[in-house]
Amino acid sequence: MRDEASVSITGFYTPCSNPHVASHLTLLAESLPSESSDGLATTTSRGNRNKCPVPGTLYNTNTLEGYQSLDKKSLLNAEAKKIWEDIRSGKVEEDVSVLLRFLVVSFADLKKFQFYYSIAFPALVLDPPATLVGLKPASEWFTLEEAESVSACCNEWRMSSLTTDVPFFLVCISSNSHATIRPLKDFKACQHEDHKILFAFYDPYHGPNNPGWPLRNYLAFISARWNINKVQFLCYRENRGFADLGLSLVGEALIQPSPAWQDDEHVPKVIGWELNRERKVSRYIDLSTSMDPTRMVISAADLNLKLMRWRALPSLNLGMLSSTKCLLLGAGTLGCQVARMLMAWGVRKITLVDSGKVAMSNPLRQSLYTHEDSLKGGGKKALVAAKRLHEIFPAVEAEGIVMAIPMPGHPVSKKDEQAVLDDCKRLHDLVDSHDAVFLLTDTRESRWLPTLLCANANKLTITAALGFDSFLVMRHGSGPLSATVESKADPGSSLSAGVEKMSLSQNESKARLGCYFCNDVVAPVDSTANRTLDQQCTVTRPGLAPIASALAVELFVGILHHPLGISAKAEFGNSLDTVSSEQPLGILPHQIRGVLSQFSQMILVGHSSNSCTACCPTVISEYRKRGLEFVLRAINHPTYLEDLTGLTELMKSANSFEVDWDNATDDEDDCVEI
Repeated sequence: MRDEASVSITGFYTPCSNPHVASHLTLLAESLPSESSDGLATTTSRGNRNKCPVPGTLYNTNTLEGYQSLDKKSLLNAEAKKIWEDIRSGKVEEDVSVLLRFLVVSFADLKKFQFYYSIAFPALVLDPPATLVGLKPASEWFTLEEAESVSACCNEWRMSSLTTDVPFFLVCISSNSHATIRPLKDFKACQHEDHKILFAFYDPYHGPNNPGWPLRNYLAFISARWNINKVQFLCYRENRGFADLGLSLVGEALIQPSPAWQDDEHVPKVIGWELNRERKVSRYIDLSTSMDPTRMVISAADLNLKLMRWRALPSLNLGMLSSTKCLLLGAGTLGCQVARMLMAWGVRKITLVDSGKVAMSNPLRQSLYTHEDSLKGGGKKALVAAKRLHEIFPAVEAEGIVMAIPMPGHPVSKKDEQAVLDDCKRLHDLVDSHDAVFLLTDTRESRWLPTLLCANANKLTITAALGFDSFLVMRHGSGPLSATVESKADPGSSLSAGVEKMSLSQNESKARLGCYFCNDVVAPVDSTANRTLDQQCTVTRPGLAPIASALAVELFVGILHHPLGISAKAEFGNSLDTVSSEQPLGILPHQIRGVLSQFSQMILVGHSSNSCTACCPTVISEYRKRGLEFVLRAINHPTYLEDLTGLTELMKSANSFEVDWDNATDDEDDCVEI
């Protein structure tokens, strides 16, 4: 609770149904207010014989010091005042449950699963005290005829959904031993009928020599409301759901009304704090030793996110984060970091794709691997990474898939074509079955097919790429043919459906944001052939990958929470319209480029290109028309994508363009700044 204000809660109790065990007041999940009820008790359904509602108040402090400094006496007096006001106003006759208010003060250390609490059942003090006489089993007090009639009418009262959870009532017995049950508000009418009247209540206590705690306030109500000096009462108890007059008690209370009660400003004294081992000290329970460790870590992780929402981000949608399916292409330095940060944000469904093995040099920079993983040739990165995610957080649904991504510029032989086509189809299915895709591979050409598939399926796509001391993090724009998207995404995925719907409404009104390849003037080619070792490996400053990974995940979370999703326009920190469009998580840029050597970072925007080899309408249309045949041709023919998109013609035009240089010396004043 943010402000430690009191919260209305509801407890439940029933009549005693066992001669050896009392019936306790119970708090259930429905006892607490829902998140949308603004601190008010959740409305409980009535008519349940096992749930007689009792209104309560909860004070939960944010610190142990706050709990220890609570003025418990004042809190108890405040509850007593509520009971007394309900008695004086007559509200009790309409809702008898208000006689049984209770109070809970607590401190919950949710990190250690330790709980401190005290419970009070406020009882108004009769001054002078009431005297109980003639207490005996009800079966000995009634005649045989009266006992049969009382049992029958009590059973009928308990069987009716209208009265089964009403714990205070009148038992009226006529001169012919016939019993009827009436609500408290009918007391005056019963008096005029010259009936023998017993003030009955559901007694949760089982002992033969004492009534239960509800009788205290019941007697105060009877005395203050009707000025009665002698009260005959029935402690109603049951056995297997039916009235048991052998277990129930009947007695008489002698009450001398206090003169002070005539003062409208007077509130009776109150008692009611439960003792802990005969002492007035708090109760304490440590659940950490008895809880399932897996459940504990889940609870701890959820707590951190809930605290974020509580303190700073009330609009944080934890349900959306936990249900979003993320596909990570690449389980190297970037993939390991992104996976861990996704889990920290509450993402619980992660698939990693990689064909590599853990090398000796990997564990130092790739946080999901250890030295043991690199022995004996090294384990498969995707499988090891998924296993590590489970070990870090058992609730994550992580899957590792060992698969190479087909790439342009890496032609395949006839005998390998089918295997490559199978990989293409599998990647297509993976993209379609996930909500968000992260491109985290080492080479430029390995990002081409995933970019194409994401543009075709209109998926939320994030790219992170590293240089030696520079990085790029960007989000891809929506697909170019959204109006005819034929994605095979799971129809139950509300996120995918929402992304598609948003792009349908936005694409026609403004230019799309570009993808990773939109600024290229050449098709992706083999970037690793004929290169030295340092050029083939991703040689980068160790601090760069965590920075880029963090920005990639933060960008992803921002897109999820933006009302326009992947169709949101690019924003800048100093844009004039930021105030009107700013989201709780901040601005939503298109590209973030950083240079670690200068500790600088730039926010850029680039719109889609009609000649892009990965996401332009021409490429997407050709892919939809020819499918995997198109992909295979792009892989095996280096100039195919350039020819298809017009880049070949563009380069020819550029090469044929001649510039005439004037070698004459001109005066300085003739220079023009362009």
